[in-house]
Amino acid sequence: MIEHGGKTQVIVSATARVKSYDIATGDELWQCGGLGLNAIPAPVYDGENVYVMTGFRDKNMFAIKLDGAKGDLTGTDHVLWQNDRGNSYTPSPVLDHGTLYFTADNGMISALDAKTGEPYYLQQRLPNPTKLKSSPVAAGDYLYQATEDGDVVVLKLGKEYAVEAVNHFDDEFFVATPAIADGKIYLRGMNTLYAIGK
Repeated sequence: MIEHGGKTQVIVSATARVKSYDIATGDELWQCGGLGLNAIPAPVYDGENVYVMTGFRDKNMFAIKLDGAKGDLTGTDHVLWQNDRGNSYTPSPVLDHGTLYFTADNGMISALDAKTGEPYYLQQRLPNPTKLKSSPVAAGDYLYQATEDGDVVVLKLGKEYAVEAVNHFDDEFFVATPAIADGKIYLRGMNTLYAIGK
């Protein structure tokens, strides 16, 4: 749910297309085709554009310019760029200071310039071959990615792929996305909830 151009709108990704609705009336504001099947990643918004992605069959990610968006935007100049490499099937992307980060379920991470879609790096493998379902989260200068193998990978935010640390939890399995609040990171494992901080 975002506010843009004086209207609060709900943006919903679904199979084949994304749609936006006026929250006050329920009326459709705009829609755009081009997504694939099983739209799981949440849209993200930077104040001007919205970024949507699917990573299953017919995978696609694209940026939509919201100023003046109305009706069917498919094939118009409102679609600023598209990407079909390294897209997430399950995790949602993270937008930080104009860089869009996204992780694929097979343990690859990518970073793009959100304005142009140009890659800073694509499909870099995280340490320790892994699978993941949780979304990455950003806090301070770092991106945190929990994995199904009990790791929390810490990457430096920026244009270059840089792993700062890998924190391993024995006999653990992370599917939930980490939460960060009040200087702590909260991790929900299969049987245990962790609060980590000073």
